[in-house]
Amino acid sequence: MVTPGDKVKIEKLIGEKGDAIKFDDVLLRSSGDKVEIGSPTVKGAVVEAKVLRQGRGEKKITFKYQSKTRYQKTKGHRQHFTEVEITKI
Repeated sequence: MVTPGDKVKIEKLIGEKGDAIKFDDVLLRSSGDKVEIGSPTVKGAVVEAKVLRQGRGEKKITFKYQSKTRYQKTKGHRQHFTEVEITKI
C-alpha cells in the first residue's frame, strides 16, 4: 500500500528522470474505513508517479557445489530497478 509522497523501488520501467508514469492496474484502494477490492482490478483507479532514478540493486551471489566431483560454480546478478515517487492516487 502506498500514499502520496512515498518513494518506491520497482522493477525497471522505460522512462527517464522526471517522467510521469500512470499505473492503471490497481488491485486495492482504501480511504479511511472504506476499502475497494478489485476483481481483478478496481475500475477507474489510477496511481500517478514521477521517476526519480534508474539504477541497479545490490549484487546477489549464487553458488553451486557438488561434493566429490570437484564442481563449483559462482555467479553474480544485479537487478535493474526504477525508483518512483507517488504523486497522486
